[in-house]
Amino acid sequence: MNAIVEIAGQQYNVKAGQELHVNQLEAEAGDKLTFDKVLLIHSDTGTRVGTPTLSAASVEATVVDHEKGDKVIIFKKKRRKGYKVKNGFRPSYTRIKIDNIIA
Repeated sequence: MNAIVEIAGQQYNVKAGQELHVNQLEAEAGDKLTFDKVLLIHSDTGTRVGTPTLSAASVEATVVDHEKGDKVIIFKKKRRKGYKVKNGFRPSYTRIKIDNIIA
């Protein structure tokens, strides 16, 4: 069974037992989370599409830990002006494990 769910403003295609990185959530490691914004559920019996969400569906997940991603370099330059700026940042992610998809 697959589901398309909105987590922290982004849409993810998830399966039960899958681990994925999402934008940082305010939860501690080991916390149980429930996501109610399920947009689509696909199973062996068929596909259900929400308008915009399915009311009786939800996805349960467990927070594994918090991580930082690879460094992203931002380099700005204006040619022939002597202007160069180099910045960078490391995005913060939360790794979650999908426990169950409730249809």
